[in-house]
Amino acid sequence: MSLTRNAGATAAQAANSRWLELLTRAGFIGYGIVHLLFAWLALQIAFGKSGEEGNQNGALRTLGAQPMGKTLLVIIAIGLFAMAVWQATEAAIGHRGLQDKDRLFERIASVVRTIVFAWLGYTAVKVVQDASSNASSQQQQLSEKLMSSGGGRVLVGLAGLVLAAVGIGMVIYGLKKKFEKNLKTGEMSPKTHTLARRLGMAGYAARGTVFALAGLLIVVAAVKYDPEKARGLDAALRTLRDQSYGPVLLTLAALGIAAFGVYCFLQSRYRRV
Repeated sequence: MSLTRNAGATAAQAANSRWLELLTRAGFIGYGIVHLLFAWLALQIAFGKSGEEGNQNGALRTLGAQPMGKTLLVIIAIGLFAMAVWQATEAAIGHRGLQDKDRLFERIASVVRTIVFAWLGYTAVKVVQDASSNASSQQQQLSEKLMSSGGGRVLVGLAGLVLAAVGIGMVIYGLKKKFEKNLKTGEMSPKTHTLARRLGMAGYAARGTVFALAGLLIVVAAVKYDPEKARGLDAALRTLRDQSYGPVLLTLAALGIAAFGVYCFLQSRYRRV
């Protein structure tokens, strides 16, 4: 019991750190920049002009190739790791204003966010070290290895279903405006509140749609034993482009992802941290 109390006290102390809050708010700005670059890559894919992979990994590599890009990546990595620590404390002791299933859901979501932020921070560091490989190719290779082993196709299929479920949940989260409960709406002007609501709805819906499509493609890859489809977000964007009216649909998705990037800038000021 004492160990549990000590761990809880340590987590609470970390959660109340002013430096952690400041770094986390800076991290939201970096997260927004990553999504704006992600949206730009999606637009490039829509019109067949991008050889870079269409995901956050590709966005980080694109930033790293710019003047002062690696310096910005270091700053973004620090912010992303701070966001990971913040969400880890939220998963451990946070969301106390919620009850039962709602709190359990948010704590699970915080675990997922912790992994995402930590992975993106790690990826940013690897880009700075010129050691970041193509994430889509890595995912395809991993899927191929798994599907060649006993029961591997089932595992890949389940992973796809989980990703699709996360995507659908993200769409619902956005359309129902559930993200607003995490914002300091009382400090917003009416215009800012309306802007945040519209950006959040469009952003979560677009990201969720792309994630859900990526998950479904992974399921198809497992069923048909086609590892090439198991390339995550990059495959989802390129599959969307190849449909009827694909460039138009992908352009709309890119605008939604860009909206989420701008929403992250608002979160840096108004998110409850």
